[in-house]
Amino acid sequence: MADGGRTEGGRVGGSGLAGGRRGTGADRPAEPEWLTPSPTSPGTRPDLPESTAYRLKRRLLGPPLVSEQLHGERLGRPTALAVLSSDVMSSAAYASESILRILIPAAGLGAFALITPITALLLVVLGIVCLCYREVVKAYPVSGGSYVVSRESFGYAVAQIPGAALLCSYTLTVAVSVAAGVDAVLSAFPGLDFSPAAPVVLALVFVALLTFGNLRGIKEAGRVFAVPTYWFIASMVVLIAVAVVRLALHGSLPHAPAVSGQLQVGPAGPGLLLGASAFIFLRGFANGGSAMTGMEAISNAVSVFREPQVRNARSTLVLMAATIGTLFLATSVIAALTHAVPFVSGTPTVLSEMGRLLFGTGPLGQVAFYSLQFSTALILILGANTSFNGFPLLVSFIAADSYLPRPLTTRGHRLVYSNGILLLAGLSVLLLVVTRADVAALIPLYATTVFTGFTMAGAGMTRYFMTHDVPHRRRGLGISVFAGGVSGVVTLIFLVTEFTRGAWAVAVVIPLLILALSRTHRRYEAEKAVLAEEAAPARAGAPILRRQEILVLVDRVDLATVRALQLARSVAAGGRVRALHFSIDDERAARLTRGWAHLGLGDISLEVVECPDRRLARAVVELAGDLASDEETEVLLILPRRASHGPVGRLLHDRTADRIVAAVTAIPHVSATIAPFDVRRLLGARRDAPDGAVALLDPDAAAPAVAGASHHLSEPAGR
Repeated sequence: MADGGRTEGGRVGGSGLAGGRRGTGADRPAEPEWLTPSPTSPGTRPDLPESTAYRLKRRLLGPPLVSEQLHGERLGRPTALAVLSSDVMSSAAYASESILRILIPAAGLGAFALITPITALLLVVLGIVCLCYREVVKAYPVSGGSYVVSRESFGYAVAQIPGAALLCSYTLTVAVSVAAGVDAVLSAFPGLDFSPAAPVVLALVFVALLTFGNLRGIKEAGRVFAVPTYWFIASMVVLIAVAVVRLALHGSLPHAPAVSGQLQVGPAGPGLLLGASAFIFLRGFANGGSAMTGMEAISNAVSVFREPQVRNARSTLVLMAATIGTLFLATSVIAALTHAVPFVSGTPTVLSEMGRLLFGTGPLGQVAFYSLQFSTALILILGANTSFNGFPLLVSFIAADSYLPRPLTTRGHRLVYSNGILLLAGLSVLLLVVTRADVAALIPLYATTVFTGFTMAGAGMTRYFMTHDVPHRRRGLGISVFAGGVSGVVTLIFLVTEFTRGAWAVAVVIPLLILALSRTHRRYEAEKAVLAEEAAPARAGAPILRRQEILVLVDRVDLATVRALQLARSVAAGGRVRALHFSIDDERAARLTRGWAHLGLGDISLEVVECPDRRLARAVVELAGDLASDEETEVLLILPRRASHGPVGRLLHDRTADRIVAAVTAIPHVSATIAPFDVRRLLGARRDAPDGAVALLDPDAAAPAVAGASHHLSEPAGR
């Protein structure tokens, strides 16, 4: 646009507003030492200091791991069992109690006769699910569990059903495990429950510790979590052994005394269900299904096993199922024999009641009791680690398929999916706060989401064996059909019996989540179509426009502006460089023109564009659009930005440059870039400078020093 032209955004001043002669070395003032860049030898790079945030991250998480070390982070079977099965192992601490909470108010003491048959039925389902997931690991060793099975069998759209269910399941796993762990702590130390908010506060602290441990990396998390897992198993073995010995010696076990705070015991009735209706019986069955949460973790994390991955994963899966089955059955039998009645508040827990009864009050008994409680609390809290291993892997698969944001596919500082870990932590904290860390409120949501994934895994493997000619096909098909059918029935039982107690939220959240995943995918697909690689060669071969206009937007005369000018002149390639100031303040514009004159850039004058309505982005868009409207001119806008990092920098500086860039990029043949200038580094250097150093805050006072700095910088191309 010619000087003196007019746009809707305002009037452009003539080139005579500013100008001036470039100063010579004799009449230039000496530059302050803090303003002069340190020279570097050819072939060497300048010293680049690390940011405070990075130094803090390195101190907290350890040195970064390089990609070549990823294989070294694989887990052997003992460590993998501890890391990946801590969730399902820990459910032995609350699954039996969850059954009793449903049965005791309805069937009274008859609940203790029903709990063992219900547990046996659940163990049958557990065995079927275990066999199904052995086939999943063998057929799809790439990790991903029911999500990958459904994706390969039914397509990407259907795969979002187990994907959404598993996202909910992993989040609930963290919430349930941590909340149950807090109950175990409060059962051992009732004095900690000094406030209604105490359980929530403790739960949030534990989530923070888990997040920190996993951000350090898989191997270190495995070392941390292996000891509590095996300690819990050993403590449970001791409890079972004491119960067996006392039963052999006395023929019975002591009964828990009736005290205030326990659930109200209903009257036992006659018949097969002993006063409990079929609906109540199924509710107890549904709540006990929480013992199987975490069964999918190994199939979702096959890639973390050492070679041979498939064999190690399958054998670990069987060992995990056998261990939890034994612990769950033993806990239910001991609860039935001791008549341990759950408390309304959740503390003391049924497991702690059994421990006090069986271990007694002697010194050894107290040691055994606190060992049981400490190990239970640790395994419950660290049981959430199953999610911290499985959730990031799962979301990386979904994100790689363009159904979640792609930053979730990026490995972080310690070769873990840091974004997935932080996302899981945030969702879990929200859930714990909303439910006040109440296990009873979380259980109905928990099992429903888990068995939805089991159902889809069985259906997907059924399709797999029907379409693939593989060894032992008939056996695999039979297992898959049975597992899918049983899991589907159990899922319906959960939804029907627990619908009014929280399962309705799952029925609402999962479809909404599937909708969100689908919309994310459509957005990525739309962007892919717009940026199609097939069209790139044709665009790349398009003729270069005859003219080029490079505009530097100036809001003050300082080093940041000088740096932007240098960038503009280095890329000019024969094109014209223009400096523009969009004026919303006449006095400020006059000061800028005076400061510009001192720069001595006779070939680049400062043009002032009046912007009376103060709509800067609009004015820039109109000007750029006018320049590019002839279809022969390529326009490049360069905007200086004073980069001052951190919250203080964001508070002190606006984001006008970002808004302008976003506005102009929609115009054909118009591009925009930001030239950042690190102000914080100079501020640090200036603190050590002698008194009397040049102040850059005043354009008039700063101009001589800025002019000197512009000469000190490398001479631009084309001069």
